[in-house]
Amino acid sequence: MKYKSSMKHKSNKENKKSTMDKTELNFSVIAKQYSGEDEAYKFLESIRWENGITCPHCKSKGADFIEANDGIRKTRTGKITNRRIWRCHTCKKQFSVLVGTIFEGTKIPLSKWLFAIHELVACKNGISSCELGRKLGITQKSAWFMAQRIRSVMEHNSFEKKFSGEVEVDETYIGGKEKNKHASKKTANTQGRSVKTKTPVLSVIERNGKIYSQTLETVSSRNIKAILNDRVSKEAILNTDTFSAYNTVGREYGKHNVIDHGRGEYVRGNAHTNNAEGYFSQLKRSLSGTFHHVTNKHLDRYLAEFDYRYNTRKETDGKRMIDTIRKSVGKKLSYKDLIQ
Repeated sequence: MKYKSSMKHKSNKENKKSTMDKTELNFSVIAKQYSGEDEAYKFLESIRWENGITCPHCKSKGADFIEANDGIRKTRTGKITNRRIWRCHTCKKQFSVLVGTIFEGTKIPLSKWLFAIHELVACKNGISSCELGRKLGITQKSAWFMAQRIRSVMEHNSFEKKFSGEVEVDETYIGGKEKNKHASKKTANTQGRSVKTKTPVLSVIERNGKIYSQTLETVSSRNIKAILNDRVSKEAILNTDTFSAYNTVGREYGKHNVIDHGRGEYVRGNAHTNNAEGYFSQLKRSLSGTFHHVTNKHLDRYLAEFDYRYNTRKETDGKRMIDTIRKSVGKKLSYKDLIQ
């Protein structure tokens, strides 16, 4: 094996430069510049290691690039691979840019991962695993697993800044309509806020800001309070409808505006929940038209995907893609954990 010294490897410099110069990443650019595995790896390295190569094992800086013998790299089983391997200066362990990310252990070409990430961040209505599989030339099962791992990167974390100012809080119910079901499959007494056949979703939106959505087992004042305590500043002004579960919670905040939809009231000055209603409209159309059916078990991950696109709505698709790749470090979702 040949080692090429490289704390600041030349190709890494070139990749960093090309990424910084690029103003827009779209499907055409990805197909033209990163459809080859070697270029796809260099692109990922330029994003993950923009401040220098860091060993994912010992976190130290500096590594040597291991050049393939005769230009052909093989795995332990003898299979040819395009993976770019590095050797840490400190711990001497070998690694690639995939270690410690959602890409680790994948058998799907990295170039196809880049296409998949772009599809998920760019498609306003999302993309189904069936369509993604057809576009990438892989099975529906593999496409679904890829998409779920990408969605796991988009999930919220507990370190996000709390919402302030005008905040809208509203809930909706995800599931099929009883009137569209066969008589033998209809469930009695599912009117209103029943959760017998539907999953409640609570969304919290900061005006001109971000959104946080989460599924609930039941829509109660206690459950709503727990979410708002984590996500909303106590000085915020809450805007809700007349649902009684909001009344107790609303007293704990700076002000609580209540809109009575039952009387045909939808806007009263700055008091309204129209942003939440608009988000729910987009969400439901997409779930029904693109995915057709999402189980309760995975619904939070789909909500994270729609929240992420909403929260980055002012960003270009290219910036969203690069941000998603950066956030993939430290994330790993196995198929076993996914289906348990």
